[in-house]
Amino acid sequence: MKFIILRSIWHIHIIILLMISLLTIQSCAFLQIPRRSAKVSTTMSQLFSSSSASSSSSSLSSSSSSKQLSKDDPTTPDHPSTFPEWAYEPRDFFRYELIYQSEKSQARVGRIHTPHGIIDTPGFVAVATNGALKGLDFRQADEAGQQLVFCNSYHLLLQPGPDVIEEAGGLHKYINRPNKPLITDSGGFQVFSLAYGSVKESLETEGELKRSNIKSRRGDSFMAKDGPAVKVTEDGVYFRSYRDGRKIFLTPESTVEAQKSYGSDIIIPLDQLPPYHIDRQKLVESVHRSHRWEARSLRKHLENVQQQAMYCVVHGGVDVEMRTESVNYLTSLPFDGYAIGGSLGKNSAELLQLLDWMMPMFEQGHRKHKPRHLLGIADEESIRGALAHGIDTFDSCYPTRLSRHGTLLTRNGKMHIASGKRHSKAYGIPIDEECKCSTCTHYDRAYLWHLFKAREPLFIQLAAAHNVHYMNDLMARLRQEILDGKL
Repeated sequence: MKFIILRSIWHIHIIILLMISLLTIQSCAFLQIPRRSAKVSTTMSQLFSSSSASSSSSSLSSSSSSKQLSKDDPTTPDHPSTFPEWAYEPRDFFRYELIYQSEKSQARVGRIHTPHGIIDTPGFVAVATNGALKGLDFRQADEAGQQLVFCNSYHLLLQPGPDVIEEAGGLHKYINRPNKPLITDSGGFQVFSLAYGSVKESLETEGELKRSNIKSRRGDSFMAKDGPAVKVTEDGVYFRSYRDGRKIFLTPESTVEAQKSYGSDIIIPLDQLPPYHIDRQKLVESVHRSHRWEARSLRKHLENVQQQAMYCVVHGGVDVEMRTESVNYLTSLPFDGYAIGGSLGKNSAELLQLLDWMMPMFEQGHRKHKPRHLLGIADEESIRGALAHGIDTFDSCYPTRLSRHGTLLTRNGKMHIASGKRHSKAYGIPIDEECKCSTCTHYDRAYLWHLFKAREPLFIQLAAAHNVHYMNDLMARLRQEILDGKL
């Protein structure tokens, strides 16, 4: 009898142990944290995912980022406390130096110190889309006083590719501009332009999506079936190359890896760019997705800082609540500077209204010690208004684009060289009597009129050299006006 009781107890003990083991295994499977993905080298095959490889890249990005998100709510962006303490310390290779703060406005004069040189602020940033300025080389740009140059990651991703640039020794060596600073973006702006078109097109269509019938420069048509030009997921964004139609998957991590290959002084995280006309709920979702993507980009950047500074991109359109939320969240993270992006209004007046109520927030606490950049805006009217609100740098292809269409910048306003025939006999008269650029020093309006009418490529070169010089001269004059207490 005693034997039977002992045997029954032993059987019960075994069953309990088995149940505990089973529960333990199930709990581990449920709570298991994904392993940290191995560092991925920046190669064309990894950045340019084919359709079959995209799912693999997607799962890799999801695995590496999921541990950063809230377990309760995967749409919650990373909390500031989850970033390392050292990331909040000042950088020894990058800093903003305030020289003078206006007493009349938020305008300020300063310097941004980078590994490849100083940027005087307020300053104009010329855009070298494919690693080249339109119409002039970097020697001419340097002579015109150009300091910071903006290169577009989207175009460089497609050609020549990050691996080629890295093998060449980085972007500074590749374009032979070794002693001047460079800034690169994430490629997000160009990707979302595929969906909504340019800012002008987006306003005209009231945010209507474009179809995805992409054509190459040879006229070949890709994507026979109509559909969205881009596909956004939580992990990143799918789009097709305008060069050959291949499917590409861009993630917050992969765009940072590409910019590490470039070695630019300032880099930008991946963000989502919604159009001006957008449903508010979609705007809210877009802003929050940008916050999550930017946090992921920052975390990837901090794995290997590589003497590069990263600016966040503040979003929210013209919505006060969303802009305020974006400023508060992104400035709480260890970014090195602040870029103002997203939809900035339908015209210059609405842009300045936006800056009027938003920019005072950047005067609070540690925010005032970091540089502020206005993305994609650099016409003279907007510059004059924006610098009074404390903007430090402005990027745009505006001056070089104008030159290709025969428009020249002067102290008396824009000059259209082909308008009428009054310039055809303007012998001995330069574009601008006070300009010291090489074009104004050596050529008159009459000759420039002839070059433009004859469609000589030389006109674009001479006009671009003048317009870029004018923009840098304008910024120098504005800095002096601030120092003199006029602004």
